[in-house]
Amino acid sequence: MVTWDELFRRGEFAVREPTWAVRRFAALLAERNVRRVLDLGCGAGRHVLFLAREGFEVHGLDSSAEALRICRERLREAGLRTPLVQADMRRIPYPDGTFDAVLAIASLYHGTLADIRRTLAEVRRVLVPGGLALLEFKSVRSFRYGKGVELEPNTYIPDIGEDAGIPHHYSDRAEVEALLVGFHILEINHMERIFEGQRRSGRWEVWAERPP
Repeated sequence: MVTWDELFRRGEFAVREPTWAVRRFAALLAERNVRRVLDLGCGAGRHVLFLAREGFEVHGLDSSAEALRICRERLREAGLRTPLVQADMRRIPYPDGTFDAVLAIASLYHGTLADIRRTLAEVRRVLVPGGLALLEFKSVRSFRYGKGVELEPNTYIPDIGEDAGIPHHYSDRAEVEALLVGFHILEINHMERIFEGQRRSGRWEVWAERPP
């Protein structure tokens, strides 16, 4: 299998603009006077930089040393400083209740179903009661679903796409809701991107809250 370090060295994730969902999330965080945010699977740092510019105390976590190197370089170019940690998102190296909010964009679903469950338990643990989470899950309504090497039901290593070689777990809405049984779901949306005029890549965008 390919590694995340290899993908980042190839420049596969050069995009710098934050997603619209993260812009909306930041507006909600500002409205609630949230300050401390964890970007889980921060990659090259597009959301770390955006949130830091917006005045949040943002922490970035990623398993890839190369991704964090790029992120540090971008922060330095922007004149910003923020904590970055190399770690496995299934074992977040922060105490209970450290963060007011957590976001996991294009990161949570890269593993098995058991990996996702462990990561979500960690997200809940590091959130304060009433803390917010913005989470993405890969949808079964995606053109790569069922393609590549099958690791387990609904988990595949795709052989096409910018992140080919990295495990992907695909969920339907019922599974997403079951995975988030320890959270209060505020909003759940199915989002799609169209590739080459016909191929659909779907994802679940979930806004959730740790119960007080």
